[in-house]
Amino acid sequence: MSGLYFLLPALLAIFLLFLIVRAAAIALMMTGMDEKRARFQALSAFSGTGFTTKEAESIVNHPIRRKIVTWLMILGNAGIVMIIVTATSSFVAGEGHQLSLNVLILLIGIYLIYKMATHKELIRRWESFIEDKLLKSPTFEEGATEDLLHLLEGNGLVRAIIKENSPLVDNSLSECKLSEKGLLVLGIERGKKWIPTPKATETIQKSDKLVVYGSLDVLKALFREK
Repeated sequence: MSGLYFLLPALLAIFLLFLIVRAAAIALMMTGMDEKRARFQALSAFSGTGFTTKEAESIVNHPIRRKIVTWLMILGNAGIVMIIVTATSSFVAGEGHQLSLNVLILLIGIYLIYKMATHKELIRRWESFIEDKLLKSPTFEEGATEDLLHLLEGNGLVRAIIKENSPLVDNSLSECKLSEKGLLVLGIERGKKWIPTPKATETIQKSDKLVVYGSLDVLKALFREK
């Protein structure tokens, strides 16, 4: 049974590292990077492969993205080494039927991790949790708004993710009276669709990503959960 003491931590590490990569992808998205690129860059940084010169420049020239990717690289190198060492140790410690049991447990563990990683509700909850934490981070807030645009002191352009419980959901832009608050919606990202300069009759939906310009104080009060 000694092999299990090495194998179980390895499986736990795999699952935790997966959550970290997804969290990093959310963080990259909230700096203005689109969803597909954010997930690819997070995985690339973690594994140390897949970077191109153009993509690397968009990371290196951005202080927040650079910090995210740096931590991913560190955790990726340390995590992969730990998984290899612990998993290998479990097989070395196992003999006879115990070795076969360890292999079986490893395969079952990887399968369960895969099922959790593809469970939409579980992933949605994790991503929402990370979004909430990042929205409350002063450091992240400053980097995100400056990266998009700072036209005047106290004003900026932000990318707001509409939560399920947002009062804006199922209301048109005119009904939300954003213009009366001095806010201008420049575009809406809805899944794979981009709606530029949306009309006043456009209805806001759950999970929409609004690119809005206006007073940062008003934007904070409107899009941050209480």
